Amino acid sequence: MQPLTEPEIRAAFVNCTKGEAKRMHVPRDLGTRPWDDLDFLGWRDPQALDRAYLVAVLDGRPTGLALRRPSPGPGQQRRNMCSVCLTNPAGGVSLMVARKAGKAGQQGNSVGIYLCDDLACSLYVRGRKDAGPGARLPESLTQEEKITRTVAHLTAFVTRVTT
Repeated sequence: MQPLTEPEIRAAFVNCTKGEAKRMHVPRDLGTRPWDDLDFLGWRDPQALDRAYLVAVLDGRPTGLALRRPSPGPGQQRRNMCSVCLTNPAGGVSLMVARKAGKAGQQGNSVGIYLCDDLACSLYVRGRKDAGPGARLPESLTQEEKITRTVAHLTAFVTRVTT
């Protein structure tokens, strides 16, 4: 992924208002992110733990999604597998919900997906971040094939939100 600037990130969001995009907390460490190892930029809002954001490049353009993480009720804590990278990291996986873009989102429609809590899918697939013991099942795919699968899963999710 090519490095993105804060203005590019804010302008990329398709499922929130311009005011919401202006007020969101963008990571301050953009200059030190491992851009070459990222398939998408993802982060959690440090001041609102139920909010997360991701920016992926689709058709050559950055596309950003604002996500919500519902708070689990009592007895709902269980380990899940990330639907994007197929990892079960020690840090956890949560259902992340994105309001659909456009009129569908204004009518309250949304799309959900299970994602790594830290949104570090790209780093787990490449072995750049340790997901913990037993977090990744043994596979016969090459690393490049795993990356391609991860990008395909992410693209499918973003497409569901934007169409």
